[in-house]
Amino acid sequence: MTGPRAAALALALCLVGQAAWAQAGGACRTGGTVEETNACAVRDYQEADTAIQVLYGDVMRALSAHERPALRQDHANWQRARITRCKEAQRTNEALPEWPRLYHECLTAQTQARRHALSYWLHHGQAPQP
Repeated sequence: MTGPRAAALALALCLVGQAAWAQAGGACRTGGTVEETNACAVRDYQEADTAIQVLYGDVMRALSAHERPALRQDHANWQRARITRCKEAQRTNEALPEWPRLYHECLTAQTQARRHALSYWLHHGQAPQP
C-alpha cells in the first residue's frame, strides 16, 4: 500500500499508540500514590508486550512456512502460561491495593524473558529446550 492510504494508516496507528500510552501512562508517577505506581506498572507491561509482539512478528516472517505453525503454538502456550504463572504468584496479594502493580511487574518480567526464546527460534527454527 502506498500513497495517501498508507499515510493515513500510518497516522492512525501513531494516534492509536499515543492514546494507548496516555491511557496506561497518564496516571503514572514513579514513587507516587499506589494508583500512580500501579499505572506505571501497567504502562511498562504494555510497552514490553508491544515490543515482544513486534519481535514475534519479525521472527514469524523470518522462519520458513513449515516452522511457523510450531512457533505460533509455542507462543500461544507461552502467553497462557505467563498469565497463569503471574496470577498464581500474586494470588495471596489480590486483596492488596498494590496488586495491579505486582501482577503487571510479573507479566513484564515474564515478557522480557521471552526475548531469549524468540531469539532461539530465529536462529534454530525450533523452541529452546527447557
